[in-house]
Amino acid sequence: MDTSIVGVGVSITDRFRTVVDEKLSRVETLAPRAAALDVKVTQSAHHRGRVEEAKVELTVTGKGKVARAEARAEDKFQALEVALDKLTNQLRRVKEKRVSDRQRPHGAHLKKDTGSLEGIDITPVDAETLHAVATGTIPTSQEETEEAYSPVVIRTKTFEPEWMTVEDAVDRMELVGHDFFLFIDAKTDRPSVVYRRIGWDYGVIELETEAPPAQQIAS
Repeated sequence: MDTSIVGVGVSITDRFRTVVDEKLSRVETLAPRAAALDVKVTQSAHHRGRVEEAKVELTVTGKGKVARAEARAEDKFQALEVALDKLTNQLRRVKEKRVSDRQRPHGAHLKKDTGSLEGIDITPVDAETLHAVATGTIPTSQEETEEAYSPVVIRTKTFEPEWMTVEDAVDRMELVGHDFFLFIDAKTDRPSVVYRRIGWDYGVIELETEAPPAQQIAS
């Protein structure tokens, strides 16, 4: 894995490069196919000469995928350690999900013993409904109720709202193996959705309206 280290407002010492090389194995173990690790260290000074805390940004790239993490601390070595912990946690979740996905059957398939359709979240309709779609006629039972029908049944799930942080929502999403997770942001009380973007990035969508307090829902 190629390593690039740049400093903005701070010089990169040989000692810092050595520490990065020593810790590189943690990334290579979780992302063996990654092509490069970019390390950016930023440290600026106030006009009176007082130095701000250091910021370290880590970016791993490989085959179109990108993983990023950053952290701030009193010095660049501490910031590097915190950023590295965040990065390896991301890579570990991705690796565990890949293992879990490989163990699950993908796509629709028929079970040999029962002949039932597995691996697809739709409910097949009966022959009468299929005939109605083909001929443009509505079955008598549906004429009486005047309800619209469709050859595909869309399943609806309803669940109680949960207040949590964005970080906890990302962990829950990875835990259940979904591409998104609906929750209420504990900091803003807004209904929100975290979702997986291209590569190893995540996104958050939230509504401008606020959800009622948890105590009110519980009562």
